[in-house]
Amino acid sequence: MKRALCALALAAATAACSQGQARPASTPASQAAPQSPADPFPSTYRPFPSQPTLIRGGTVMTAAGQIIPNGQVLMVDGRIAAVGQTVQAPANAVVVDATGKWVTPGVIDTHSHLGVYASPGVQAHSDGNEATSPNTAEVWAEHSIWPHDPGFTRALEGGITSMQILPGSANLFGGRSVTIKNVPSRTAQGMKFPGAPYGLKMACGENPKRVYGERGGPSTRMGNVAGFRNAWIRAADYRRRYDEWNSNGRNASSMPARDLELETLAGVLRGEILVHNHCYRGDEMAQMIDISREFGYRIRSFHHGVEAYKVRDLMARDSISGSLWADWWGFKMEALDFTRANLAMVHQAGARAIVHSDDPTGIQKLNQEAAKAIQAGREAGIEVSENDALRWITANAAWALGIHEQVGTLEPGKQADVVIWSHNPFSVYARADRVYIDGALMFDRLDPSRQPRTDFEVGLFPAEASND
Repeated sequence: MKRALCALALAAATAACSQGQARPASTPASQAAPQSPADPFPSTYRPFPSQPTLIRGGTVMTAAGQIIPNGQVLMVDGRIAAVGQTVQAPANAVVVDATGKWVTPGVIDTHSHLGVYASPGVQAHSDGNEATSPNTAEVWAEHSIWPHDPGFTRALEGGITSMQILPGSANLFGGRSVTIKNVPSRTAQGMKFPGAPYGLKMACGENPKRVYGERGGPSTRMGNVAGFRNAWIRAADYRRRYDEWNSNGRNASSMPARDLELETLAGVLRGEILVHNHCYRGDEMAQMIDISREFGYRIRSFHHGVEAYKVRDLMARDSISGSLWADWWGFKMEALDFTRANLAMVHQAGARAIVHSDDPTGIQKLNQEAAKAIQAGREAGIEVSENDALRWITANAAWALGIHEQVGTLEPGKQADVVIWSHNPFSVYARADRVYIDGALMFDRLDPSRQPRTDFEVGLFPAEASND
């Protein structure tokens, strides 16, 4: 009966089926996160209902430098209200005993394709690559997201509270990415992280030349670079024409013709859209940095970066983060020259190291991926503290996505995205016991009523199933 009611509630317009989980709280328009008037697809995300909650007794890892044994975290109105050895909680606060457990910020994945390459992995769900042109900067990943991908709930069970959904890497310019909160919703806009900047997915190396080598190019790495530069030249001219129109009074009769591709690239040149660059080889990363300097934009993060260790000083110099794997390599030529100490070496150089997934299974265990990178660094003689490694999957990832002022650390005033772990999060035995997003309990490993399921997982109504 519960199963049928859950599916019926979703069909009647709930955010998603969650076996007893409350609906998002209704927020007056005046309190909603401000949206840019230029965004035609604004976030409709509303935090789920929460109540004042005091987590006490666990080892609190803030990702801001402090590790507090037998610490306390107070969440009020969806925010971190206090963190410390002892905090003052309101009388009506729910008290959660975390004795023997660990408490951290929510885990953030900078590179996911959940929703755009949804499960089951069939051709009908292959919506991550608009592989029709080397430059598809006009497409937006959010328009391909299927919110009922079961991968979202599996990621939640691994402590993932936010993630960036990217287009694939077949194109030089793959399109806009979107950052989402990992909550049940009917629509992608209902998951969209309010105020998070868009990203632009770019890809250099083997993928674009392989995909377009027989479709008119580019077919070489030099062709890739020429494609990037030609696009930025056109984008710079587009930006100039719009800037002149704005400064001259925005007369409707003289408004330049809109171009969705160039709007995205101009947004990068204005610093409004963050560049996330798929790139494996160190020499190509250096070239991409040169291109960014030629046209006056900044690269926010190199993704995959199997050879990031070779240019770690350049990344640190230009404040470019590395969204990297712990030990995924060797599957193509540009992914061969790898060291398991890659993350640790990038960290040691002073660049922001990040553990990312690019995989629907890997996203479920980013904490364990970080643990592997800690050990690899130590074997190479690079000491990495657990606080620093925690930042690889929290604070640094938040910075790469431009949401570091809202999430990523356990500090007063930040959004209460919190995970309670059964063991030290870098232990192979660690499992997320509880996951809070904006202070709302979204997952409880020991309470089936707090284990959300998508409508796809719920299946048919019992009456319909019996008629088959």
